[in-house]
Amino acid sequence: MKKITELIHHPYTPPAGFASPAVPVHKGSTVYFDNVAQMRSRSWLDRSGYTYGLHGTPTSFTLEERIATVEGGTHTMLVSSGLAAVTMVDMALLKSGDQVLLPSNVYNPNKTFTTNELAAWGVTHAVYDAMDAASLAAAITPQTKLVWLEAPGSVTLEFPDLRALIGVVRERAPQAVIALDNTWGAGIAFDAFSLGIDVTIHALTKYPSGGADVLMGSVTCRDDALYRTLALSRSRVGHGVGINDVELVLRALPSMALRYAAQDAAGRAFASWCQARRQFVRVLHPALAGSPGHEHWASHCTAAAGLVTVEVDPRFKTAQTDAFVDALKLFRIGYSWAGPTSLVVPYDPKAIRGGSSPYRGTLIRFCIGLEDVNDLIADAERALRVLAA
Repeated sequence: MKKITELIHHPYTPPAGFASPAVPVHKGSTVYFDNVAQMRSRSWLDRSGYTYGLHGTPTSFTLEERIATVEGGTHTMLVSSGLAAVTMVDMALLKSGDQVLLPSNVYNPNKTFTTNELAAWGVTHAVYDAMDAASLAAAITPQTKLVWLEAPGSVTLEFPDLRALIGVVRERAPQAVIALDNTWGAGIAFDAFSLGIDVTIHALTKYPSGGADVLMGSVTCRDDALYRTLALSRSRVGHGVGINDVELVLRALPSMALRYAAQDAAGRAFASWCQARRQFVRVLHPALAGSPGHEHWASHCTAAAGLVTVEVDPRFKTAQTDAFVDALKLFRIGYSWAGPTSLVVPYDPKAIRGGSSPYRGTLIRFCIGLEDVNDLIADAERALRVLAA
């Protein structure tokens, strides 16, 4: 046998029994079978075997099981991003003639997918006031098949009465699936499934990764039939994740609760400081008394993510608020959150909430990283001088 053939078909197998804290990295598109009968008997749906790399390896199965534990679910499926998790749920559960309901403070890419792709496929939608259960009740029709919840709202961070919203759906649309974007809660702040949620999506890009260097999402549920519907759709669409990225999330996951707690504490301290600044007319942070839905947060949650949004006094023009953001040094301008570096992004409230927005001044979202919070406050204090000028 030639050496090149021997290299490709080398018989050596390392001895079993190696154990360490790191999960082994199993890569592969092709999966070997010992015989045809074994190939035909294997099923990736029940995680009893491996069929093809796109359907999972021991490494990705391990991360899916651990995310299911964090979320409080039974079945988890990995996809390439948080947005991919949203669209996967939409595509698996909706067909022409169905209706999907979105909260007024929904993650904007969810809305744009709905108003473009879903609309083109014959799926209708309605927007309800996330802070008003009666608004949700009024939006429900016999065609309602999927209801999205945000807790808290994207950017504006209003925390809804989840129990009331879920109760409305169960009473008026028992045929509908309730899906929650649980990225903010991360499976730590509250137990979504105990409230009656059917599906959670999670941008693993955020807290589970923690390093601002991975894009990944997950979809989690408890019901076996719902899992089968979601998983088969995921397979047909061809969702997959890179195993090197899976390795990074697995490595970061054990420290997630510690990082969440640290950014929670720093976020509360920063929000309290913002509340005392006259340049900000409103500070949006669910754990802060007076923030919209604070009482709901207090009844649902034990923690809060490190996100703080402020509404700048409307007397300041866009150029002035932009100059304030530009003057920040420790807060870097950039999207996403939950990484080690604090981030900041200004938003036009009308662009994200439309004409019904209750906010008149520019919104600035701060994403607290792992820096010392006193250094972050000092950075913002210096930048406020630019705004005042």
